[in-house]
Amino acid sequence: MTHAQWVDEAAGPVVRPYAMVRGRTRNEGYFFDLVAFVVATVDTLQYEVEMQPEHRAILALCRSPRPVGEVAARMNLPVGVVRVLLGDLFNAQAIRVRQPTDPAARPSVRMIREVLEGLRAL
Repeated sequence: MTHAQWVDEAAGPVVRPYAMVRGRTRNEGYFFDLVAFVVATVDTLQYEVEMQPEHRAILALCRSPRPVGEVAARMNLPVGVVRVLLGDLFNAQAIRVRQPTDPAARPSVRMIREVLEGLRAL
């Protein structure tokens, strides 16, 4: 098939995003925060039959760490679809994910200011 058969110039892609993920709206067992960083651990999956072109594109894009939101933007796909695709890659151990730190675990602004003041006093 040629590219022209899959794209309608007026309507855009003929294949709807939910068709890429076979109607799934969530991945199994993992939530990808928009600001979580994703990095590929492999160049390709062992099970090529299950790997779609979008999976390969994500692996290529994530050779260096990228936030989930950026992956969705660069792939020009809805975040929900990208999360499902990332879930497939995560379950196949093809990516690593670094979630953002919990805001409660971060030092407060007051604490940072006190440290700065202490350093200045040295």
